Amino acid sequence: MTNADELSPMSNSLIDPFGRTVDYLRLSVTDRCNLRCTYCMAEDMTFLPRQQILSLEELRDVASAFVELGVRKIRLTGGEPLIRRDIIKLVSAISVLPGLDEVTMTTNGMLLPKMAQPLKDAGMNRLNISIDSLQPDRFKTLTRVGDLDVWYKGIRAAKKAKFAKLKLNAVILAGFNDDEVLDLARYAVDNQMDISFIEEMPLGDISSHDRADTQITSQSIRHQLDREFDLTDSVETTGGPSRYVRIAGSTSKIGFISPMSNNFCESCNRVRMTAEGRLLLCLGNENSMDLREVIRSHPGDSAILRAKIVEALQNKPERHEFDLNRTDIVRFMNMTGV
Repeated sequence: MTNADELSPMSNSLIDPFGRTVDYLRLSVTDRCNLRCTYCMAEDMTFLPRQQILSLEELRDVASAFVELGVRKIRLTGGEPLIRRDIIKLVSAISVLPGLDEVTMTTNGMLLPKMAQPLKDAGMNRLNISIDSLQPDRFKTLTRVGDLDVWYKGIRAAKKAKFAKLKLNAVILAGFNDDEVLDLARYAVDNQMDISFIEEMPLGDISSHDRADTQITSQSIRHQLDREFDLTDSVETTGGPSRYVRIAGSTSKIGFISPMSNNFCESCNRVRMTAEGRLLLCLGNENSMDLREVIRSHPGDSAILRAKIVEALQNKPERHEFDLNRTDIVRFMNMTGV
């Protein structure tokens, strides 16, 4: 076990057993969401009791400890992070942490009409905004409750706020929305945004479809895009798992996140913290440490918290082992902080 006194703040102590440096934390602030996307959660989802969720102060302490250990990028996730009460206060507190390069967020966009400008003013650098269909009826089917007009208003508000970067995320499902790949890419290009196409992952037991039937690979998506766009492979990265291509004549990039068909674990630089305080060492693995117990047993003791984080990292696995024919990971995406 690492001695807390051996960890000097601001040093990068987050190196896993395979020599990978972790400098990116995905911090979930809630498991709740104002949508019910079919691939993400069950329709009759049961959420965590509020007392099990980390407080804003505890979330800030976690973020601070990770930054002191060398994390340079924090992404706030959920659930839908914008439904967390006082989320703007949390963004303000995290964005000024010494040594942090940027704070970003993944959102479904439905609350951006009111919250885009306050987020920007609080220090939010970039947004990833989820969109799986540009057809109103299909959008509502996939999200179960969503209104595409509200999403468009959110995009307009985000553009007006002038974030450093806006990127779209689209989960593509064969037979559901794979016929919209070109439309989604065109929308991103027309609006000077990047877009990442994501392969569905077997997280949580869903009833809306059989994942083995709806799986579509990044290679298949790339073939669709090649028919319309002049694409060139790029070595650019935003610190996450997307592999990017450049579009001739455009400032936009297209990314592919391929957990099923093109394992990206060899360059993994991230860990996830759930809203209830579980430090997940791998998206596709249940290895974790309960940091909520550490935080609440030793309130305000950053040294002990840092030591426990470093200790936990020694259990980070080499890779995930997703299998579409099994649901080994019982937690849903909203519980994972994807």
